[in-house]
Amino acid sequence: MQALIRPSLAALSMGWLLLSPLAQAASLAADGGSRIEAAAVTDRLIIKYRSGSAAASQPGLATMGSAHEVVNRAGAQMSRLRSNGQAAHVMALDRSLGVDAVRSLAQEIMRRDSNVEYAEPDLRLQTQLQPNDPSYLSQWHYSEATAGLNLPAAWDASTGAGVVVAVVDTGYRPHADLAANILAGYDFISTSAVGNDGNGRDASALDPGDGVAAGECGSGSAAQASSWHGTHVAGTIAALTHNASGVAGVAFGAKVLPVRVLGKCGGYTSDIADGLLWAAGGTVSGVVANTTPARVINLSLGGSGSCGTTMQNAINQARASGAVVVVAAGNSAASALNATPANCHGVTTVAAANRSGGRAYYSNYGANVDLAAPGGDTRAAATNGILSTLNTGSGAPGADSYAWYQGTSMATPHVAGVAALMLARNPALTVEQTESLLRSSVRAFPASCSGCGTGLLDAALAVSAAAAAPAISATAVAELEPNGSVASAQVVVAAVARVGGTLTASSDIDLYRVTLPAGKTLTARLTPAATANHNLVLYSSSGSALVSSSNSGLGAVDSVVYSNNASAAVNYLVGVRHGSGAVGASYTLQLSQ
Repeated sequence: MQALIRPSLAALSMGWLLLSPLAQAASLAADGGSRIEAAAVTDRLIIKYRSGSAAASQPGLATMGSAHEVVNRAGAQMSRLRSNGQAAHVMALDRSLGVDAVRSLAQEIMRRDSNVEYAEPDLRLQTQLQPNDPSYLSQWHYSEATAGLNLPAAWDASTGAGVVVAVVDTGYRPHADLAANILAGYDFISTSAVGNDGNGRDASALDPGDGVAAGECGSGSAAQASSWHGTHVAGTIAALTHNASGVAGVAFGAKVLPVRVLGKCGGYTSDIADGLLWAAGGTVSGVVANTTPARVINLSLGGSGSCGTTMQNAINQARASGAVVVVAAGNSAASALNATPANCHGVTTVAAANRSGGRAYYSNYGANVDLAAPGGDTRAAATNGILSTLNTGSGAPGADSYAWYQGTSMATPHVAGVAALMLARNPALTVEQTESLLRSSVRAFPASCSGCGTGLLDAALAVSAAAAAPAISATAVAELEPNGSVASAQVVVAAVARVGGTLTASSDIDLYRVTLPAGKTLTARLTPAATANHNLVLYSSSGSALVSSSNSGLGAVDSVVYSNNASAAVNYLVGVRHGSGAVGASYTLQLSQ
């Protein structure tokens, strides 16, 4: 098994997806509501072979012998499920193993076979929210001066019209106060047991419910009613407004693209990454093209551990396609540096504030948190939570309803919605500009919120800043040889640059030195000529590889994203290498920070 990401209504304070392995005991403990603690197990493995190797195109015992041997020696069997959107192989194990054990197997597979680009456990993530089951005037989180978003002033300038926001979550219910703003999405859950809809992937993102019986998510796991998590998140972003009914949405002029990746007991990283790619307009084998790519992607999900290559690559490609990725910090009241995908590079990580404007008791915190938004705290009163659209069904769908939830899952769509307001006001904003303006458009915390980022988001300030933001054009830079060593790396000064270069031989490497200020994120996007395949690598200033991208296929675009979390500027080297195809082919390298 792969680690599963799952929505857990009562888990750790609603609003974040907790990595919860499918087949191990989960314990339930009181923590301002129930809290799911899932053991780290998985029954899946992701293996990416280098372009041109036999196993990349013909996976099987003959070409993947080393991987099969490593797994067999551990007492398990392995079979291939499918290729994901990054041309990596998703492999199923015949039994669940601890994530650390699967990670060790992956490392051994990489050690024994130089054709393996990377291997990693397929983690299973889950949502994290804390609902209190049982309007605009009740949505304090929009307008109260202490901790609200200051939305009414923002609405004077923007309602989000024309912007698509993807909600990568449990799917949606056609709630009467939401359905008119829902686009045709997709169900990326690849197994019927998790999907709870009798099939695998399909074109319906409707949420059939994710309720589970005791023991269904592992020995000792508790029963849980269906969360309708995606419907709650979507309602915060774009519930119908000015319709004399129900609640309001942050960006009620925007449209929601529902991408279903979470079901019973959560969802697998491989499915979530494919859903993320598709949401941004990327191609996923076997899935119809997305005709309404999102400019904002909301990930109210997560779990513990480091950011895996599969998830980071998906985020990189989404950003390269022009999508802002907004992620919940998590609800463990611990460092978000240990929560994924909150700790991935290139995401806007959101902490949760309570009604007093301080850090909510459950919210994660840390150096990778960008800012905070209202997440609520329902311990004293349900009305101190975040009110949005829901469903009454405890298992299967019931009637439309509304409910107050709390959690970083609830804080995140506030930020995603404001990003939509900004992009509607100024469609020319780049991903980097939008992220930077979100971090700077904040008010000081009125109460203690250590580790909550730059401040409390202010929608009116953000929309105003977006309107005033200057258009950014890339500075053209021509490659200057020699630039194939650390010492001779070509210096690129412009914050946004478009480099034109050529790899003159299969052994050639072009290196570009960039200085990234503290707190900034570097995005590099490599587009080779249609006759060649090139690879993109980010190195430290001394030449140690940090991250890379090597998508297969002639003309394939590669991208990497890396954040400087240090307190001072850091020098990095961006490298372009030949992969396959024509020698002497040109390329364009876009660098943005």
